[in-house]
Amino acid sequence: MTQAEVRKAATPRRGAMYGAMMLMATSAIGPGFLTTTSVFTVQMGASLAFAIMVSILVDIAIQLNVWRVLGVSGLRANELGNAVLPYLGWVLGGLVFLGGLAFNMGNIAGAGLGLNAMLGLDPIIGGGLAAVIAVLVFISRRAGVALDRIVVVLGAIMVLVMLYVAVVSAPPVGEALKNTVMPEEIDGVVITTLIGGTVGGYITFAGAHRMIDSGYTGPENVGEITRTSVLGIIVTGVMRILLFLAVLGVVATGVALSEDNTAADAFQHAAGEIGLRFFGVVLFSAGLTSVIGASYTSVSFVTGQETSQANRSWLTIAFIAVCAVGYLLLGKGPQQLLIFAGAFNGLILPIGFTIVGWVAWRRRDLLHGQAYPKWLLVLGALAWIFTVYLGVFTFSDIVALWG
Repeated sequence: MTQAEVRKAATPRRGAMYGAMMLMATSAIGPGFLTTTSVFTVQMGASLAFAIMVSILVDIAIQLNVWRVLGVSGLRANELGNAVLPYLGWVLGGLVFLGGLAFNMGNIAGAGLGLNAMLGLDPIIGGGLAAVIAVLVFISRRAGVALDRIVVVLGAIMVLVMLYVAVVSAPPVGEALKNTVMPEEIDGVVITTLIGGTVGGYITFAGAHRMIDSGYTGPENVGEITRTSVLGIIVTGVMRILLFLAVLGVVATGVALSEDNTAADAFQHAAGEIGLRFFGVVLFSAGLTSVIGASYTSVSFVTGQETSQANRSWLTIAFIAVCAVGYLLLGKGPQQLLIFAGAFNGLILPIGFTIVGWVAWRRRDLLHGQAYPKWLLVLGALAWIFTVYLGVFTFSDIVALWG
């Protein structure tokens, strides 16, 4: 085979892996991500830098383990759970599905608010339009390719726009760096919510499930699986840091930001009218990619790999429709709904990660006999203990968020 033929053969593989990576990142970088980071920056100021650092470290530990175990085994998390203990996978799938419903209502609302900020469109019409676009992705005959391409393009747009706003807001970088290691304030609920909004619930498995559906699994692909998972977390971490700095730059000047749409107000104060339009671009992109990611992954938890692509697409379309109607009927404000959903997903996280950790530790048969790196197992165990601790000690506070 010539070098040109090798490159041509590798192109679909590379596209699928990039798509899986960006699906993980853009599922995390949703309206909830923008909302929680902005609200908590206003509440905690530069001290939020510590919570962000902790969340990124936990994200890396979790995703390295999740991608490796699922990727090498070739099994989705729900299938892996059923292999460990009968019906355990379906219990996890049910919890993730419920978390995905809650998150997706906020994602649709967020996309609608994004179009309102960008074009002045009514948020309800904007949310409906975002749901229609997401449906069209899954109606496509080449739904997988369409999914991969749209999340890569929109993800790149979000990072570039966020970089611009972070620069023009002129944040106190030195103060943020100091609080990264010596925070003036630490809040367990904030840390749980940030982690839950980045790797909680369905988000934990979005990229790994997409990778499995693309067929690039098994011990022979472990190197690429690891590299792709780390790149996805880096993209997510960079986006969170840029957003934090953008809002911090505004907060540091003493400006009081709106409680109803904190992020939009911060962008407008940082860059004027164009800042508000840019926020609309980011929020719409974040909302649309998260609607796609939440729908795809939530449905993957209640179906098997034997389910046909056509049936899976129709189930995903139905899921999107239910979420759109649910948001209209629920009546909760988008900001409140998104913060609660992130916290709820943070409580689900230890359950799914327990399955992954058990397989890594005790079930080499599910990993095709491959030995699991001890350093990675220890890293995963520490992350698991930390998430369980946070979940237990912040549960009552998280329930209160719904009130």
